[in-house]
Amino acid sequence: MNAISLRGVGLGYRGRQVLSGIDLALHEGEFVGVFGANGSGKTTLLRAIAGLVRPLRGAIEVLGRPAATRTGAAARAPFRAIGYLPQTRASAWPRVRGWDFLAASLHGTRWGLPYLGAADRAAIARALEEVGAAGLAARPIGELSGGERQRVLIAQALLGAPRILLLDEPLAGLDPRHQRDMVDLLGQLQRRHRLTVLCSAHDLNVLAGVMDRVLYLGGGQAALGTAEEVVTGPVLTRLYGAPIEVLHAHGRVFVGA
Repeated sequence: MNAISLRGVGLGYRGRQVLSGIDLALHEGEFVGVFGANGSGKTTLLRAIAGLVRPLRGAIEVLGRPAATRTGAAARAPFRAIGYLPQTRASAWPRVRGWDFLAASLHGTRWGLPYLGAADRAAIARALEEVGAAGLAARPIGELSGGERQRVLIAQALLGAPRILLLDEPLAGLDPRHQRDMVDLLGQLQRRHRLTVLCSAHDLNVLAGVMDRVLYLGGGQAALGTAEEVVTGPVLTRLYGAPIEVLHAHGRVFVGA
């Protein structure tokens, strides 16, 4: 069984179609990097897989089940097999402790600090320990550094023991060292729990050590395969509709017009 399947999917927002006729099959337990220019549909695709965006056409399946769109309280609780990390901005965070943030979102149906039994407390502690954030739990999220905050948010995505992680730009705003640390952490989590991971990013090279395949979006279309198959001049030229050059040097890939 595929972890995620898309058949003839069209996606858009605010009356604008960004992806059209997408057919994809993502395998269980693989790490897929998602790339493309701003506005190419990376966020929209991840949200659609999470069930937060309704496809304009076509069908999306997650672990053999339809990724049906939910509204209201259910829209804040994607299918429990999925852990979702949306794009975030530092200015959005209040003075809420990391522990309280995870407690409030543990069951995913309403905000507020619930009563937690021993099993719930153990689940939060386990998620924080998994990402090396146990020492951050008592601090307000708004006072954490970018790397620290991302660890707490990934801990949130791990609640409920998901089989799939959808990560939208988890490396944004991090310096190179913290990017490497975060990629190492994601690779460890993926291998330890045999997770299927879709992780969007701008720099393919940062994820090179953990990716099994690359999903490149452009011009409303998608190309999926190994980096050697997808990140080529002909493939990217087709996606962007303009001449694209790809240079491989010293183990890195450089893409330019």
